[in-house]
Amino acid sequence: YTLSLHDALPILKPNELKGGTVTITNIGSESGSGFFTPIINPGESAILGIGRIRKTPVVNEDGELAVGNTLKLSLSFDHRLIDGALAQKIMNELKALLSNPAYMLMEV
Repeated sequence: YTLSLHDALPILKPNELKGGTVTITNIGSESGSGFFTPIINPGESAILGIGRIRKTPVVNEDGELAVGNTLKLSLSFDHRLIDGALAQKIMNELKALLSNPAYMLMEV
């Protein structure tokens, strides 16, 4: 008997995927530019699109040109439910956490 990835992971049924508030999606290796605009699923308030990590030119803390890892994020949200300023604050917080993952281990 061979254990496959299919056997090891629970398989969600369509009815188990309903009733969400926010979806996280990615375009992965299919992303040409790394940026895309996800469309909110019916009945949900937002969707976060995650591109892929790429090596790109960046300006480091010393003002020098260097190679760095960048990740493009896209947040589509229902403005009737979420204020734009709040959505930007959420994205800023997410950026801070992803830029320094050790923050996710800290108690605040």
